Amino acid sequence: MTDFERVRAYMVDNQLRTSGVTEHRLLASMAAVPRELFVSADRQAVAYVDDVQWLGQPPARRFMPPPALLAKLLQLAEITEKDHVLDIGAATGYATAVIAGYAASATGLEADAGLVGLARANLERLGLANADIVAGDIAALRGRQFDVVIVQGALDNVPDTFFAALKDGGRLVALVRQGRVAVANVFVKAGTTITARGEFNATLPPLLAPQAVEDFVF
Repeated sequence: MTDFERVRAYMVDNQLRTSGVTEHRLLASMAAVPRELFVSADRQAVAYVDDVQWLGQPPARRFMPPPALLAKLLQLAEITEKDHVLDIGAATGYATAVIAGYAASATGLEADAGLVGLARANLERLGLANADIVAGDIAALRGRQFDVVIVQGALDNVPDTFFAALKDGGRLVALVRQGRVAVANVFVKAGTTITARGEFNATLPPLLAPQAVEDFVF
């Protein structure tokens, strides 16, 4: 039987810290949240491997980012205990649970109806009263705004609707593709102005499913 507590500690010390993750509240939250609960039973033994965990069904298949990359993205957001955070692409709720461990609140947004129930059950099982899951796309938030927005998945560009979900002074962290690579960007909103800062290169599958290309018909 896998000793998940020991494996979780190994993840923190040998994946997160060695990747430059030093935010102690983030490290403590990732040390506390049982990642194995957020994958299927047959994947629990490899839940802490530093790789993408695939979830759901194709074609718009969802996933959990590797632990170290997720931690680096969260660290870029500089989340405080007063921040209300939106987690776009919540999947089964792992990142939402981690964020809830050190922010004022965490709201996961998930478009895959098959994963929404799992995510809600996972958060309830952990007793996270400051975390919730919203089903649907960004429109389902009905104009709610947040101090921080985290995007789990690569984007070709950040939709204006994502920036609209930010409060004035808020930060959005996303991987934006530039050719074959993606760059982790921190976007800061000041009034109607958005400034961006690129931090490091990384790769993740796309958040949004590619649009189907119609065959040309004569």
